[in-house]
Amino acid sequence: MLELRPNCECCDRDLPPESLDARICSFECTYCSDCAEQRLDQHCPNCGGELVRRPIRPPNKLANNPASTTRVRSATPC
Repeated sequence: MLELRPNCECCDRDLPPESLDARICSFECTYCSDCAEQRLDQHCPNCGGELVRRPIRPPNKLANNPASTTRVRSATPC
C-alpha cells in the first residue's frame, strides 16, 4: 500500500492525500508537480525513475489506511 507521503521532498510543499499535484516514482519518492516538471524533468533525483501522478485513496479508505505523517526530504539536492 502506498504511504501517501505528506510533502514534496524537494521544496517541502504540503501534499495531502487528496492532492492532484503529487508525483511519485516506483520507490514512492514524492514531489509536487511544480518541482517534478520545472526542476526534475519528470525524473526522480534519487533513483532516476519516472515521476507520475500519485493516485488518490478514496476518503472512506483513509480512515483505516491513513496517509503517512512522516515528512521526507530528498537526499539529492533539487
